Amino acid sequence: MLTTCDADARPTGLTASAFSSVSLDPPLVLICVDHKSQSYPALKDRRCFAVNVLSADQQAVSRRFATQRLDKFDEVAHTISDLGLPLIHGAIAQLECTTVSVHVEGDHTIFVGRVERARAETGEPLMYFRGQYDRLANPRPGA
Repeated sequence: MLTTCDADARPTGLTASAFSSVSLDPPLVLICVDHKSQSYPALKDRRCFAVNVLSADQQAVSRRFATQRLDKFDEVAHTISDLGLPLIHGAIAQLECTTVSVHVEGDHTIFVGRVERARAETGEPLMYFRGQYDRLANPRPGA
């Protein structure tokens, strides 16, 4: 899930379908955001974002943020970080990023962010594949 705050310091966010590592040195990631997304203007103007890797039990949060509703953060526990980014409670990893480059490609914009802070916990990540939520398969013994 991608989060940031708008010009009035209101949290905004969306469930991302495209997120990737770009570089380890410096630590860079990329996100792809549809221009029609309710959060797009804030991501473009604010020039920083957080990536919240949700845990397997946070399907409801993911579904909520996949909508265009304006009250996405109502009843979703979160904290505003020192960098002014909303961090979702219960996420198993969080990356706080500063946007270093922006590439408009078709109906999406690719934001490349430098990771300023990162935190990771143990737990199973929320997975979405072929149109449904799923779990990672346990590896077979000896595999």
